[in-house]
This record gives sequence, structure tokens and C-alpha cells, in this order.
Amino acid sequence: MNNTSGGHLETWAVTAGRTDDHNALAPVLWASTAYTTDTVDQGRQLAAGPGAARFYSRYGNPTVRNFEEAVAALEGAPTARAFASGMGAISAVVLGLCGKGSHIVAQNRMYAGTTLLLQTVCPRFGIDVTFVDATVPGALTAAVRPGETTLVLTETPANPRLDIVDLDELGAIEGPFTVVDSTFATPLGQQPLTHGVDLVVHSATKAMAGHNDATLGVVAGATDRLDWLWSFAVLQGANASPYDALNGLHELAARQMKVTGGLLTIDLHGGLEAGTRFVEGTRLALLVTSLGGPETLVTHPASTTHVGLDPDQLDAAGIGPGTVRISVGLEHPDDLAADSLQALA
Repeated sequence: MNNTSGGHLETWAVTAGRTDDHNALAPVLWASTAYTTDTVDQGRQLAAGPGAARFYSRYGNPTVRNFEEAVAALEGAPTARAFASGMGAISAVVLGLCGKGSHIVAQNRMYAGTTLLLQTVCPRFGIDVTFVDATVPGALTAAVRPGETTLVLTETPANPRLDIVDLDELGAIEGPFTVVDSTFATPLGQQPLTHGVDLVVHSATKAMAGHNDATLGVVAGATDRLDWLWSFAVLQGANASPYDALNGLHELAARQMKVTGGLLTIDLHGGLEAGTRFVEGTRLALLVTSLGGPETLVTHPASTTHVGLDPDQLDAAGIGPGTVRISVGLEHPDDLAADSLQALA
């Protein structure tokens, strides 16, 4: 699931990451560490192939997978992989893609944990690192050694002095993998993948989760690159907790929006048939008997919230067979308008 099919980021922040929730409105916590398999062959496929969400928690988890899908959608990426922390994500990128004899070009001013990983751990594994001032035009490109450089690693805006790296220049580098730590910007601030960058990393502990109650890291990018990192992550073991993944789902949109949702009640010409066809015809707005959540909800009161009233009572309450209640959520208004218009049509 990704946002390349259209729509706005505000909408994707609310709607993405719901694949494994069935018909539950709130994100579901899958706390199990292991899952049964029906056959030996099924177990073999889950153990050997990337992306298994129902096998063993080190391989994946349905709640964690929903968080990964939400981040991938916001970044415009085909897929993502969550980790137990931002450093878990950075370590997987560096050690999963590089080995003895590899060369890394890295920004000289970034988060201290990343710098220490490059300065102290990489030399022990025979990985050579060249640090450059990435704010200088052409510095990253000039430091690349053709045929030897495996990774170009940057952070923008950088911690703590907010250094800015030219993403177009980074994305144009051919040969090595290009990576951006985009923690400070969040996906609503920038999308490095749209500039040609290979992978984007977040410490989702920060603004993405936003409530100081989750420790998470995540990497988003192309499927072939993430499949390779997934295999390494299974061995690394820095898998994200489903509890933290649940806390990380959809908080970003709620904090970014400036107004709360509102209620609208409309009456459709055509009575019960028109009201039914409208609420069953919306694709973005969900048919749910509730109100006030981050999602836009539509309800047919005569059939649900006020189903116990007789016709006279319904009439006294101003509720007709074509009455529809809309609880407006946090999606982009243009997307909601388009959804309403197609349902009306």
C-alpha cells in the first residue's frame, strides 16, 4: 500500500496501515509472538520468504506490519521495515548493506549515535568511512569511489544544527546506495524518495509517534532493497514491539491538524434508497456507527443510532429515511469532497 495512487498526505496519515485490522476501526494489537502453520511447506515458505507477519515475531507481526504500511504510504514507498529503535534501523542499513572492504561516504554532522557507529563499529568490520561536509555542493559526489563506495549516508535536517543536504544532488549519485535520515522533517515535511534517494530512515520515537510512549525505527524504500534488509533484520533481532507499533500508528496526522472534526447532517432526496446507496457508496468515508475519530465516518441514523424509534418519533427528531450523518475526520478536504461527489453520483 502506498500513496502513488493519489490523494493527499493528510488523508494517507489517517487511512494507511489498516490492512490487517479487518473491520476494526482502531488499530489492532497483535501481541502473539508465534503463529501456527497448517503444513510443513507453509512453514518453510514463511521462514524463507521476506515479509512474514504471522510466523514468529522476529520475522514480523501484523500490528508492526500495519505501522510499516502507514510509513511506506506517507513516504511514497512500496514497503518499509520497522525496528526497535532509530539506531536499530540505522545499524541495519549500515551493516546490512556493507561488509569488509566496503566504503561509506557520510555526513560529518549528524546524530551522535550514527556518527559513533560509523567511527567505532565500522572499522572493526573492515568498513572504511569518509566524512564530508554535505552542505558543500558536490562534496558527497566527489567523495564517492567508483566501484568501491557502497553507501552514501546523510541526515537532513541534521541533528542538532539543522544542516540541509541537497536531496536532488544526493539522489543523482549513481552506484552506491543513497540514504537519508529524515527524522527531523517527518514524511509531511519532505519525501527523499521522490528526489531519487534509495532509502529513508526515521527514528519514529520522535515526531512520528509523538507522545513519548514508543521506541521505534523504520526504513522505507524499494521492495528489493527492503527484502535484503529484512533478511538481515531477522538475524539482527532489533524487531519492533507490536505495543510500540500500535502507539506509532496515526499519531502524526492528529498532531499536524489545526482543527478538530465536525458533524454534518444531510437529507438526500430519494429516501431510504438514496441514503443507503450514499453511505454504502463512499470509499474513503467509512460506514461506522460512531463519531469524532480521525477518520471520516458516515452513518444512517434511522437504521442504526435511532433504530429503536418509531416513525413518529423519528419524524419528531428530524430524522428521515434519507438522513445521513457525517463525522468529518482529518483527511484532506479535496479527497473527502471527491469521495462524496462520486457517492452522490
